Amino acid sequence: MAHTLTDEQEEVLRMHAEALASFGRRVRAVGANQWKAPTPCTRWTVRDLVNHLTVEQLWVPPLMEGATLAEVGDRFDGDQLGDDPVGTWRRAATAARDAVIRHGALDATVHLSAGDTPAVEYCSQLTTDAAVHTWDLARATGGDTRLAPELVAFARREVEPYADQLSAGGLFAPPVEVPDDADEQTRLLALLGRRA
Repeated sequence: MAHTLTDEQEEVLRMHAEALASFGRRVRAVGANQWKAPTPCTRWTVRDLVNHLTVEQLWVPPLMEGATLAEVGDRFDGDQLGDDPVGTWRRAATAARDAVIRHGALDATVHLSAGDTPAVEYCSQLTTDAAVHTWDLARATGGDTRLAPELVAFARREVEPYADQLSAGGLFAPPVEVPDDADEQTRLLALLGRRA
């Protein structure tokens, strides 16, 4: 029997694909002399930022298959990029994408540090993180900082309910104020402590 995706799942998968593709384009554009450059994430260089997103993708297949954090352990700790950051990112992103589009994957539950979470919510969080860090990477390397409007709207809807918690937990800087006429991307970035 064919598995039918819900409207929410279809949107999440569409936005997830866009977020990975957008970040991937910026990774491929990193110049050889830019990997040590600073980023808007004050503790991270460009390499650190790409490693963070790569590690996030490496976690996806085991978590989507039902593994616990303890079962994954420390296998993805430290720098995973090696001598081929672009290729490592590409392989990790492809494996993560394959894991979320697998038949019935978004109906599952994943075991996260915050507790058991519906897989569709986990995928939404991954998508939002990739979208925002796409801007960070582009900003750090002088690339195109424009995000797809549909991705911006999705990420803003995702993050608005818990943006304060993210800054309180130290994951992002506190929200910044924006003018009343600010565009959607500026508003999204401001929620996560970034000045466009």
